[in-house]
Amino acid sequence: MNNFIFHSPTKFVFGKNTEFQVGALLKSYKAKKVLIHYGTGSIKRSGLFDRVVQSIQKENIDFVELGGVVPNPRDTLVYEGIELCKKEKVDFVLAVGGGSAIDSAKAIAAGSKYDGDFWDFYDGKATIEDALGIGVVLTIPAAGSEGSASSVITKTDGMLKRGHYSPFYRAQFSIINPELTYTLPSYQTSAGAVDMMGHIFERYFTKSENTLFVDRLAEGTLVSIIEAAKVLMDDPTNYEARSVICWAGTIAHNGFFGVGRNEDWASHRLEHELSALYDVTHGAGLAVIYPAYMKYTIDVDVQRYKRFAMKVFGVESINKTDKEVALEGISKLEEFYQSIGMPTRFEGINAKKEDIDFLVEKLEENVGQEFGHYQVLNLEDAKNIYLLACAK
Repeated sequence: MNNFIFHSPTKFVFGKNTEFQVGALLKSYKAKKVLIHYGTGSIKRSGLFDRVVQSIQKENIDFVELGGVVPNPRDTLVYEGIELCKKEKVDFVLAVGGGSAIDSAKAIAAGSKYDGDFWDFYDGKATIEDALGIGVVLTIPAAGSEGSASSVITKTDGMLKRGHYSPFYRAQFSIINPELTYTLPSYQTSAGAVDMMGHIFERYFTKSENTLFVDRLAEGTLVSIIEAAKVLMDDPTNYEARSVICWAGTIAHNGFFGVGRNEDWASHRLEHELSALYDVTHGAGLAVIYPAYMKYTIDVDVQRYKRFAMKVFGVESINKTDKEVALEGISKLEEFYQSIGMPTRFEGINAKKEDIDFLVEKLEENVGQEFGHYQVLNLEDAKNIYLLACAK
């Protein structure tokens, strides 16, 4: 196990009716004026916005609002939010929504304390040295952004989708009420399950040695996500299953499963090009990429893939080679994705084989000619993985 530092300062407030605590939490962090940042209006139709506002007003905290966040959040709204925060002298940004709203809020929080273009952070030209406070009321468990130190934004000029890491992106608090996710469409629930599993995969598939303790925790969490997702397909208001999904999504991406090991993130970089070009839901794109990536990298460490197959999907090893067990595990993963309505091939997200060269070109623009740690991939490898994702 490698040396590591694990620091997760976010206060998580979990359970029923916890959104009513948002005002008191903001007050405890000395917020004076808050930007409420959200998506396309579902929080108003559901009444959540009113409950949040009432809680904030009860503590005599001023607020302004900015809606309009879309999946794969855009830089254009971030610029608008930064301008609004500076004009209104906002000192705290409250994201009410899922990963897109949270990632956008993080970019606004950092950009509001920076004199230059916030995209400098995502372009690697500047380092964040200060940011507004950040709070979250989670409505979509998926991205884990409520507990992570990362943010992903799409630049509309050139459709560049890039992630950025900074300790300033850690929210001061995150409110997680599983009941707020009851009305999610099943597609979003499924895509969220794929996304959080992916955050574990990026840490689980590692070449770092002696990681058995965290491996076991990761395997157990993967099994729990799979079980809960299956329940929610038939019973979307099952509180216990929702609770599992909500908390698993948080710990999947708060850095816990990455301790003591080198992380990979190659699959996420491959998927970012799909969601940038086709504007597909991130989890759906990952469901297409992961089986292809796993098949392509299976020989890096067949034993690790075998372990994954046996511990997560219960694949038997009797009278089978190690590689046969490993491949069966990947097949079981594909079957699970399909059972919850997720695509596993290009055609399922309307991606086109003839676009692969363009995808690789944009990938090079975003990450260079090599990327990943589990297997260092080059652009030819990337093309081959995309081709595998096209196969029938």
